[in-house]
Amino acid sequence: MVCLAVALFVAAGVSPAAAQPAYGHLRIIAPAAPGGGWDQTARVMQQALQRAGLARTVSVENIPGAAGLIGLARFVGAEHGRGDALMASGLIMLGAIVTQRSAVTLRDVTPIARLTGEYEVLAVPSTSPFRTLDDFIRAFKARPEAMSWGGGSAGGSDQILAGLIADAVGVSPGRVNYIAFSGGGESLSAILGGQVSVGVNGLAEFAAQIEAGSVRVLAISSAERLPGLDIPTLREQGVNVELENWRSVVAPPGLSAADRRRLEAAVEAMARSAAWREALERYRWLDRYLAGDAFARFVDAEEVRVQDILRKLGTSPGAPRTLGSAGPYPLIVLSGLVLCTLAVAIGGLRAGSTRARAEWRPVGLIAAGIGLDLALAERAGFIIASAVLFWCVARAFDARHPSRDALFAAAVSAGAYLLFGRVLDLPLPAGVLAGWL
Repeated sequence: MVCLAVALFVAAGVSPAAAQPAYGHLRIIAPAAPGGGWDQTARVMQQALQRAGLARTVSVENIPGAAGLIGLARFVGAEHGRGDALMASGLIMLGAIVTQRSAVTLRDVTPIARLTGEYEVLAVPSTSPFRTLDDFIRAFKARPEAMSWGGGSAGGSDQILAGLIADAVGVSPGRVNYIAFSGGGESLSAILGGQVSVGVNGLAEFAAQIEAGSVRVLAISSAERLPGLDIPTLREQGVNVELENWRSVVAPPGLSAADRRRLEAAVEAMARSAAWREALERYRWLDRYLAGDAFARFVDAEEVRVQDILRKLGTSPGAPRTLGSAGPYPLIVLSGLVLCTLAVAIGGLRAGSTRARAEWRPVGLIAAGIGLDLALAERAGFIIASAVLFWCVARAFDARHPSRDALFAAAVSAGAYLLFGRVLDLPLPAGVLAGWL
């Protein structure tokens, strides 16, 4: 009945504020740190839902990490069947799902609606030596790895735009030195502090700094200039790239039909409310409302598009990889291993066969561990592959405690995965353990 009442208010164009709210309390999950686009979206929804009388109270909970995948996994597991919870989502999360081969995807939640679109901007501090986009592109083409790009999580729209720009100006996207931050607040601090050469982010996230004059915007990713903004587009400056980020809202899996209709009606009423329209204008968000089966089909099509883009940029799991694509470190390690092997071989030939066998054993174990690590990293995942490597190295130095070494190797590899994948937000393959991580 509440769902029907909300729908009737929407159809009649009457605010339901004077009526009984559809929800006593509604929770919105922002799967990112405060200050970013998802956090902004969740908090604008909070205000609009309350001002429109659709919920008496609305709370926002931030769950940062892994481009929204930590929040997505918790949302799917902890909120299953709950009809009073929503989560902000969008293109960035879809990119992370594709990049990290996440076992939990947007197919595991209940689609409610796409809400907004937003263009990306390239910005530098006002004190930066780069006065124009052309200044930065010239420096980037001369020394690609020396120019750092700061933005949101790995695989998201910020990194996609950086890769597309590189490709458009004739630089291999794999040479983009992209530094990912877990939230808009973190990336903004790095950009303003000059810790990166250029920042990539949504227009709304730079709005206050643009108005204050603390950043200089080099370009925007729209097809044409936006009214009221003196920001040149990428295209008019000779970089043939256009990109629009989108954000949406989803519900937990396992909802009853009635709970789903109730949430859909409340979100639709919010999207038509005066409070939401004011927010669209204030943040310069594009109205991209799309609900129901049409939204579900849109997400499926976007997944295919993102896979194609990331494959082209060399960041998707299906992209061809070479030993040098991960940087110089694997080559340095393997070169060192080869030199050590040659040194042991020469020493063994001089010292005799008995000593040679003793000295060959640790080198052989370490070599086997590295080989297994490289072979298992993508399919089995970082934790299993690294545990095998650590165990082989431990056995090379002391072969007396295999069980203890195995436990130690597993603990160290799991700790390293949590540190790099969850705290530092660096994408690592989860492999067969993806469903538990």
